[in-house]
Amino acid sequence: MIVKAGYLQFEPILGEPKKNIATVERLLKKASGADLIVIPELANSGYNFKSKEQAILLAEPADNSAYIHFLCEQAIKLNLHIVSGFHEIDNNLLYNTSVLVGPDGLIGKYRKIHLFMNEFDFFEKGNLGLPVFDIGICNVGMLICFDWVFPEVWRILALKGADVICHPSNLVLPYAQQAVPVHGMINKTFNITANRYGTERGVTFSGKSIISNPAGETMAKAVPDNDEVCIVKIDINKARNKMITDRNHVFNDRFPADYIEITK
Repeated sequence: MIVKAGYLQFEPILGEPKKNIATVERLLKKASGADLIVIPELANSGYNFKSKEQAILLAEPADNSAYIHFLCEQAIKLNLHIVSGFHEIDNNLLYNTSVLVGPDGLIGKYRKIHLFMNEFDFFEKGNLGLPVFDIGICNVGMLICFDWVFPEVWRILALKGADVICHPSNLVLPYAQQAVPVHGMINKTFNITANRYGTERGVTFSGKSIISNPAGETMAKAVPDNDEVCIVKIDINKARNKMITDRNHVFNDRFPADYIEITK
């Protein structure tokens, strides 16, 4: 199965959701023919909030969101699936969320588990686990930004059958673009990191969105400081072949009973 998948890199503007929607709409026009597109973290709101009050003001409930409604319209119009970072409010609690939408609407959500720096001042720890969604053409898992540091979550998504791990991000550290392909090599998955760029209230983001394959090879990498839309063809069968040699299997050769210390 060949899937045309990629990323949309842009610079969300803090506190300007309508402008962010307009930018995403403009860039999605360049994704015509794609099957799956990944958009950065907190794409609807911007990232570095001035206060908890501003964060609450900019958040939307997933079941009544102008941004998600827009994404669903675009998914229908362009006949594709979209993963995007989303600033969510639910029962007066804020979550750093990733949503998956398609031509039939909202498919599912993931809420960021591993919060970074000032995110502790605004967001709750994610409480939806690590779901994997069958979209027909492939199985999709989602992580968000700082989750990249933790190998456990990549492995769990792969064990649940994720072919493609979508990674909306607002990266500031210079390491993730090196690590994400390694996670793909270890778990034999395609990984798509859609990162933002620009400087927001003193915080500078690194751009360099990246797509890697199950061999750990970089298939595409964006510039650090500009809008970019990239689509590549990925062979899903390569993510479903978990053999490393003719006698070694990524998952079957594990000994989970010897790893119990990892959960202590």
